[in-house]
This record gives sequence, structure tokens and C-alpha cells, in this order.
Amino acid sequence: MIYKIAACGVLVFCAGVFPIAAELKQREWNVDGVTRQAMVWTPASAATNGLPLVFAFHGHGGNMQGAAAGFAFHNIWPEAVVVYIQGLPTPDDPDDKLSGWQNDSGRHGDRDLKCFDAVLSRLKQEYKIDPKRIYATGHSNGGSFTYLLWAERGDVLAAVAPSAAAHVSCMKKLKPKPAMHVAGEKDSAVEYDCQIEMMDAVRKLNRCAKTGVPWASSGDVVGTLYPSATGTPFISLTYPGAHKLPGEVPALIVRFFKENVRK
Repeated sequence: MIYKIAACGVLVFCAGVFPIAAELKQREWNVDGVTRQAMVWTPASAATNGLPLVFAFHGHGGNMQGAAAGFAFHNIWPEAVVVYIQGLPTPDDPDDKLSGWQNDSGRHGDRDLKCFDAVLSRLKQEYKIDPKRIYATGHSNGGSFTYLLWAERGDVLAAVAPSAAAHVSCMKKLKPKPAMHVAGEKDSAVEYDCQIEMMDAVRKLNRCAKTGVPWASSGDVVGTLYPSATGTPFISLTYPGAHKLPGEVPALIVRFFKENVRK
């Protein structure tokens, strides 16, 4: 099945139906009286070996099945525990129907930060998670939420990889951390200039070199590494497209996560 990403950042299948991979299990948690769902991949060795944990967040109007199909981290990095959480209808929408994530601390009762806390706590109880290898990534609204997690829950994250997002307002709370930012040069949903501003701010925060060096490339996707003397490198992963996430990106995100372990 071939998938695409709509202009609004929503992962959608061309056929309009998301097949649920048999190896992924749908889980539920009660958070402040609200049922929260996620598709979860757990390797057979999750109960005995210290494994990495990856959170991946869909875009505004998307869903956990679309995130699982689009990112497919459970296929790229099957040794990791992978969680695709389902967002909730967002009160910011005129019709209060599209699923998404809180943009700032305190919004919507911190429902999504609390959900992250609950899911992380339960998975750490059930499986042997390596506390030095917990990662977060997301596209569009999911990318903005990834930046918020960095600001509010950064102490538990080894590295982050937001995509098609800009969250300059949370910069004052960010502490240096290995980061990758994925951006389309023709993105009009989240203006590329705004993303450049975000990337510049993160490089400055991480005390990175002003000049980058080639890191990796795949198809039209080009990665540039900005080394940091403090061990908090930044990678810009850019492509000459719009808001659509190229299929080559998830594997590069996994490579970046593997290269960065929390000290």
C-alpha cells in the first residue's frame, strides 16, 4: 500500500484505509478520566533487555495508524519499543473534530503531556526500557508537540527530531540536547523561513559550529551536521519539497537516534 501526506500534514493512504500491522498492538490508558490509545511495537526481548523507546506523533488531523504506516519505525528499528499515540480532538478547531496535540504548556489541561507521562511510566513498569535511549519525533503539529516535550520533559529524552514544525515560543525552556529538524524548502503549511529561524535558535542553544558538514543523504533529502563541543549536535534534514514527508526520512531519523545516547 502506498501512502502520501496531505498538504495539512495528515498522513493518508491513497486508498483511504489504514491497514493495522498484525505485529502492532493497540493499547489503552486512562488519563484524567479520558481513554488514550496508541499502537505499540514491543520486541520479544523487551522484558529482559534494556531497549530504546521511540515516541512518534502524527500531524494535525492524523491518527496513530497513519503515523505507524508513515514512520514505520517498528520495521526500520525492530529492536526498539515504538509508540504511536492517538491525538484527541482539538478545541482550537472550529468544529472540534480534528485530532492533534497541545501546542503550549497548560493548554487543554496539559492532556498530552500527562498522556506522555502515563504511557512512559507504564511502559517502564512493563518492559526493560533503557533510560538513556528515549526519543521523540513528530510531523507538523506532532513536531511542535515534540518541541514542547523537549521543553517540558527534556530530562527524560536522549534526542528529538521534529519535522515540519516551528515552536520559537518554547525556546526559553529548552536545554541543550541532540536535535534533528526536518524541513521542506517549499513548505507553505509551516513556512520554511519560520523553520529556519527555529533551526538557527536551536544551533545557537546547542553551541554548535556555525558551519555544517555533510552527514547523510538519501534521494533529495540532505542532512547537514553542526557539531557541538558540548556533545549536543544539531542536524538539519532538508528536502526541496513542501509539507509532504519524504519516505527516506524515517530511516535517517533512526540513524540519528542511534548515534545519540543520553549521558
